Amino acid sequence: MEFTGVLLLAGAVVLLLVVFYGSWTAGRLDRLHHRVATARARLETELARRSALVAELAGSDVLDPASSLLLLDAAHRARTAPDEEREQRESALTRAIAATGTDEQPWAAELAAAVRRVQLARRFHNDIVVSTRNLRTRRLVTWFRLAGHAPMPSTIELEDGS
Repeated sequence: MEFTGVLLLAGAVVLLLVVFYGSWTAGRLDRLHHRVATARARLETELARRSALVAELAGSDVLDPASSLLLLDAAHRARTAPDEEREQRESALTRAIAATGTDEQPWAAELAAAVRRVQLARRFHNDIVVSTRNLRTRRLVTWFRLAGHAPMPSTIELEDGS
């Protein structure tokens, strides 16, 4: 009788620990998914700011006409890209910025800062996505479906000048 009571108590303690750990992991996973969404929004904001700055510079008559046209077209394509083509068009904008030699102009510091903010936002987003994906691949998370119906986050792979 005493032995079964100890086994029952040990089983209850193990079950309680598994439930506690599962609850803590589910909360952590929820917070990570929220951080992914926030980081994605920040990246989208920085990409929009960069393309707006490039379009403004292209229309300001400080560049030669060919460079202005190239940058304006790339910025417009990046802003209006459908989701499945967004990374390619943002990469094309990065290549257009590099191809026009804008780093020698007086306003280059502002553009360089915008490019740097895009780089940092993308790296931050991708780091959070990797952390989230690592947590989602743990056995407890997959066995008990702690991620719910949230889609698996994906990294953003684009040329950002880094």
